[in-house]
Amino acid sequence: MSGTGSSPRTTTPRTVLISGASIAGPALAHWLHRYGFAVTVVERAPALRAGGYKVDIRGAAIEVADRMGILEDIRRASTDMRSGAYVNDDGKRIATLPADIFGARVGRDDEIMRGDLARILHERTRADVEYLFGDSITSLTPVAPSASAGPDAPVTPDGRRAGDEAAGVEVTFEHAAPRRFDLVVGADGLHSTVRRLAFGPEEQFLRYLGAYLAAFSLPNELGLDREELYHAQPGRLICAYSSAGDPAAKGLLSFRSPRLSYDHRDPEQQRALLAAAFAGMGVDGAGGWREVPRLLAAAREADDFYFDGMHLIEMDRWSRGRVVLLGDAAHCASPASGQGTGMALVGAYVLAGELAADGRGPEEAFRRYEAQMRGYVAVNHAMARKFVRDMTADTRRQIRFRHLMMRVLPYMPWKNLVAKKIAEGVQRGANAITLKDYPVPAVSPTSPATPTSLATPSSPETPSSPAPDGAAGPAPSAAAPTYAA
Repeated sequence: MSGTGSSPRTTTPRTVLISGASIAGPALAHWLHRYGFAVTVVERAPALRAGGYKVDIRGAAIEVADRMGILEDIRRASTDMRSGAYVNDDGKRIATLPADIFGARVGRDDEIMRGDLARILHERTRADVEYLFGDSITSLTPVAPSASAGPDAPVTPDGRRAGDEAAGVEVTFEHAAPRRFDLVVGADGLHSTVRRLAFGPEEQFLRYLGAYLAAFSLPNELGLDREELYHAQPGRLICAYSSAGDPAAKGLLSFRSPRLSYDHRDPEQQRALLAAAFAGMGVDGAGGWREVPRLLAAAREADDFYFDGMHLIEMDRWSRGRVVLLGDAAHCASPASGQGTGMALVGAYVLAGELAADGRGPEEAFRRYEAQMRGYVAVNHAMARKFVRDMTADTRRQIRFRHLMMRVLPYMPWKNLVAKKIAEGVQRGANAITLKDYPVPAVSPTSPATPTSLATPSSPETPSSPAPDGAAGPAPSAAAPTYAA
């Protein structure tokens, strides 16, 4: 396993602010701390978000998890799904397959609830990384290096050019006092605050894929035991599932639609849109699974309700000066790809490794990070565009054909070849990058950052309704120029 050798940093580490405490942010914090950086993570939510749907860890992401030392933690928290089935209006199973075929998982691939993975990463980093919960960045102001910090200036042992000690970013927050950091990382999701402040409005980079997704918890009245049930209607997909160790079930509703106008911070408005999209389905005299009204009722009550469009984020570059983007903030592939979490883990590994190996300034490290990740991202973006159409069939005829193929597959003599073919596209995306070996210390260094997890005193202890990762903050301060034009 990679991960032994001397640390490339021998002096006071550079300070890094990471916005976002979901997956990408804490994963990056883990690696940067091991490399000797002083890391602060700021998160808008007042506490760690426990909600979310199940996420796959595949291919290169499994290798990164192994190098991080969290693979066994993931195994212990695995959803341990056993089967997936399509059901008719009355809930009768009409086609059933093993969960690994449903999820296109092979070899060491695994699946975990997003909230469980966030908890694992937070537990691994909270003693060494400063966490600021209940706060958000409001402005970013670049601080230029001194004139002596030219490209030919000598490099100090910690990777700085002589004379660039003053370079960095001045950051203001909603609650905390302003601070200066050497680097700022936006790992704050699809609706990234850092991206908006450093690059401009998200509409420049958002590519809508034509569908919406809602996820939420609900009572397990169906008695599901590590299985997922799907019901398809033209342009609609309904799912209920349960995972190992969770007495509750999860609901997932997806629907095709022209782009809708709504506030991504307003869950009540989102619940109304969801109810309208599935209105009448499953009631007496109407088609659709009889469980749909109960699912909609659960969505109205759930405190972990999530709703958003299926979007890609496409950008010409992911860095600007001392600010860089990571995970969904840089290249969201949408839930349709099934690769967002894996890309976050892999991106954190690559970005940290390149920063630690940096000898010519962080801008060069950012360039190398992008060069490694671009092909990987492109493959998964293409996969998302295809899969978002597959999620919601257009006609009843297509749905019937899908059910027929699933019913006969277990009896086909060539079923293993068919299952392999089903998984090929997903596996191509999961393995579309070759990981470099970055030397890291065998034992994590002591971080000079305050090893604490802070919540803003005025914030509640737990979030009442977690917003999607990376919800945008207020407009930047007018007191000083910022990155955004």
